[in-house]
Amino acid sequence: MLAATVRVARDLDLAEECVQDAYVSAMDAWLRQGVPDNPGAWLTTAAQRRALNAHKRAATLRSKLPLLVVPEISEISEMSTFPDDRLRLVFTCCHPALAREAQLALTLRLVCGLTTAEIAHAFLVSEPTMAARVTRAKKKIAAARIPYRVPTAEELPERLDAVLTVVHLVFTTGHAAPTGPDLLRPDLVERALDLARTLCALMPDEREATGLLALMLLHDARRATRVGPDGHLLLLEEQDRGQWDRPGIEEGLGLVRAALRGGRPGRFALQATIAALYTEAPAYALTDWKQLRDVYDLLLAAWPSPVVALNRAVVVAMLDGPAAGLALIDGLATDPRLAGYHYLHAARADLLRRLGRTRQARDAYESAIARCENEVERAFLRRRRDGLENTDGPAPHSPG
Repeated sequence: MLAATVRVARDLDLAEECVQDAYVSAMDAWLRQGVPDNPGAWLTTAAQRRALNAHKRAATLRSKLPLLVVPEISEISEMSTFPDDRLRLVFTCCHPALAREAQLALTLRLVCGLTTAEIAHAFLVSEPTMAARVTRAKKKIAAARIPYRVPTAEELPERLDAVLTVVHLVFTTGHAAPTGPDLLRPDLVERALDLARTLCALMPDEREATGLLALMLLHDARRATRVGPDGHLLLLEEQDRGQWDRPGIEEGLGLVRAALRGGRPGRFALQATIAALYTEAPAYALTDWKQLRDVYDLLLAAWPSPVVALNRAVVVAMLDGPAAGLALIDGLATDPRLAGYHYLHAARADLLRRLGRTRQARDAYESAIARCENEVERAFLRRRRDGLENTDGPAPHSPG
């Protein structure tokens, strides 16, 4: 709704107000008249009409609205060049005049409907910091008169990485919800998959778009096995591989092969390769840890991220023992970008447990629990903490 309304409203704040007004109107009209056959179209039309009326009532305000190029009113109902209005707005928010952090935060907030707290968690920053970042991005759009329009074919590549990053963040927020009672948010997962498929159709020769779709398909193929019947989180080594989505896996593996052809792979193609190595192993214990470490080395060179370094450290622990992995993790613990990242403390706790350093492991689990806001993951961490005395053997590096 917002994506469709902003083309008419020509201003982000006005579009948001019109969308909210449309919902208020629906609460009244639908109670009296019943829910229409196409609620989404009803709401979008109502929001767009409010935007048009706002312009008619305040014609003198038009010169102050941040829009350079807009469709004619007669074109509003026509098919967009983009098959998905949300994707149009994703590209708009990812205008190169905005800083990368602002591009991602604004798109997640406006296009995907994530809360400021959820976005802050994804970026490993505080909620007030993220709120200020979104506000500054909106002001930048207004001050710089950034146009709300479909980018030309020549402009698409320079915005692609930011757009892929946004879609990936939407997926990861749905795949492992940062807050709330459920591990998974299927609505965000499906939204990300739809956007990724649209990107691949729009730019079929972009290997990074192909790699992103492959990455998400391979992760989502395990959806049904990540939580047990009792609601407990199941680690990768505990999941029933026979229940994984085989068609999704086959599609994902085919896309990985396509993404790796034609030159040096990018970060999404490399992440998809890592997911493929985990998926193709006949059992968790038979995972090719050496090849995984080699791919992580390539990924770190292409994308020097502390989260990538953390995941690589745990793979090293599987190859060279928990002490080797713990040394690497302890080196990352001083990175301020990981200060609130509960997976670092959880991984450290597990390696300490495997080394028999129970008291330190308990403290690390407490640190992870204090930083984790998802109830399923918190329950898992508490069980691990409470079972320290009787827990032996290796554990994987991620919550599954």
